[in-house]
Amino acid sequence: MSVTEAQRAVLEGWLRRRTTAQALAQRSRIVLECADGHSITEVSRRLRIAADTVRTWRRRFIDRGLEGLCDDPRPGVPRKITDADVERVIVKTLEETPKNATHWSTGSMAAATGMSQSTVSRIWRAFALAPHRARTFKLSTDPLFIDKVRDVVG
Repeated sequence: MSVTEAQRAVLEGWLRRRTTAQALAQRSRIVLECADGHSITEVSRRLRIAADTVRTWRRRFIDRGLEGLCDDPRPGVPRKITDADVERVIVKTLEETPKNATHWSTGSMAAATGMSQSTVSRIWRAFALAPHRARTFKLSTDPLFIDKVRDVVG
């Protein structure tokens, strides 16, 4: 099995990088070991993995190159909420306030964007948004506020 210098550099970079997924790092090790001339059984013994795993990733690298080592799309229903929809909810949450209210609730945001409450809640959770929590102190608009503060504080 042959690996070009550019491919070897990418594979070794994936191994050195701290943020590489462990599965991708293992696949990189498999390819590099095979490229160094080791047999499938020897690679499986050295890396303590099944020989079928070595065969699978070796074959995918030969057929598709570096792209073959990345995960294939998983089966199932595709996403219905687009990135643009998520961005619209985030921007609306951070830059607007609803009419006749001080902050967004999941229900009011769902009605304003045409999504479900659970979808809005998942988006807010994913981006750690909590519009019901005030970030700054707000002075009361109560006309008797100063008198009330004097009564409490003294």
